[in-house]
Amino acid sequence: MYNTDLPNRAELPTSGQLLRSTIIAVIVAVVLLVAIVLPSEYGIDPTGIGRVIGLTQMGEIKISLAEEARKATEAENAQRTSGEASIPDQASTSTVPTVTTDSSATRTDEMTVTLKPGDGAEIKLEMAKGAAVDFQWTANGGPVNFDLHGDNAANEFISYKKGTAAEGDSGALVAQFDGSHGWFWRNRSQSEVTITIKATGAFQSMKRVA
Repeated sequence: MYNTDLPNRAELPTSGQLLRSTIIAVIVAVVLLVAIVLPSEYGIDPTGIGRVIGLTQMGEIKISLAEEARKATEAENAQRTSGEASIPDQASTSTVPTVTTDSSATRTDEMTVTLKPGDGAEIKLEMAKGAAVDFQWTANGGPVNFDLHGDNAANEFISYKKGTAAEGDSGALVAQFDGSHGWFWRNRSQSEVTITIKATGAFQSMKRVA
């Protein structure tokens, strides 16, 4: 009924050929796992090839981002558990608003930090509850990820604002409790980035803590 060309026995692969093909496929899979998958996904590079072609750095960034996300989630869960009230975003405006403070307690300070690719830095203001500052920061050389937050020795914590691939930000910060309030930046670019932060208002000190 059908004219089908069936291979004869001589044309079929032998058991040895099938075994050899299977072994070759397994070897290729292992090489790809060790040289490509492990460096790019987990930052593990036993051969050194991944770092040469940039895959290991990619894996290290993925792991670092996952760790930062985990810590942020834990902090948010702890904040909800302690019953701390959520407050609206205080730094969402594109211009610096005017903050009314006691002129005798008002000061202005400025600080600059330089971050190599993958590096992070944290600058905090010591502030009393209800104190307010105007702030403005810029990233020169490339965008950065940032987290504006506050904490103190009593384990109080609050996250005011977060951002990714930002070249700067400005606004007003009002301390929700006595403690340290400020910014953490992470340089995810491939070039060196210089961050300049300026704050004016009621705070005791500005210092780099990390």
